[in-house]
Amino acid sequence: MPDATHSFPHLPNAPGVGYKPQHFSDILENPAPVGWLEIHAENYMGDGGRPLAQLRVLSERFPISVHGVGLSIGGEGRLDPDHLARLKHLVGWLNPASFSEHLAWSTHDSHFLNDLLPLPYTKDTLSRVADHIDEVQETLGRRMLLENPSSYLAFDESTYTETDFLAEIVRRTGCGLLLDVNNVFVSATNLGYAPQGYIDAYPLDAVGEIHLGGHDEDEDDHGAPLLIDSHGREVVDPVWALLDYTLAKSGPKPLLVEWDTDVPDWPVLADEARRADAALTRVLA
Repeated sequence: MPDATHSFPHLPNAPGVGYKPQHFSDILENPAPVGWLEIHAENYMGDGGRPLAQLRVLSERFPISVHGVGLSIGGEGRLDPDHLARLKHLVGWLNPASFSEHLAWSTHDSHFLNDLLPLPYTKDTLSRVADHIDEVQETLGRRMLLENPSSYLAFDESTYTETDFLAEIVRRTGCGLLLDVNNVFVSATNLGYAPQGYIDAYPLDAVGEIHLGGHDEDEDDHGAPLLIDSHGREVVDPVWALLDYTLAKSGPKPLLVEWDTDVPDWPVLADEARRADAALTRVLA
């Protein structure tokens, strides 16, 4: 397939949504207020076919952000060279406005685990993650963004706070950051700290995208609240409030609404995008 052609070198400071094929026609007919789209890299690593044909059409009208979920940036072993090569091919063909991955690991030896697993924040982890980010950025020929995780436990061996760890990664590698506000709220609730304090300590100058999505509510074995980052429902009011707090400090940023499971019809997702647009409007007022 010929290279995708567009003129979108950067994401706009506007609402975006995670693209789902069932919304293809709706997005082309009535996208407002959506100004950009995100795709998951692993869904577009095949050769040709309808997914890439649709993506080519969308890339001519919208800036695209490519979000990876399978590189295992925090894994102990080397990055999978075949996966990295397929990613390079996709990014070279699409020339997206942004590429991001997770601060997590999802592989062990040659086995892929269908989850994004947490890391201890130590010097050894820092060196490994920085080396992997350097390899990704050199291979792709572009700066990547690294996303903060949603956490359900803390490691006793950690010697960095998460925000200090991310700041040092940025300093060492020159990468940017993807700030997931819902992940901050989920982690803060689960681990018992104030999400506003996390935002206060976060290196906001390095943020290239902000994400938010829905989460599920549960309880742990002791009856305490346990939140699960599910991307399967509307964003709750406390997360919208944390977004307002964040934008007041960071200024406007590209803002993505994620909805990956139990995906609704387009009008529901568009309503969430309109709420994101209102948050951006408030910070510009």
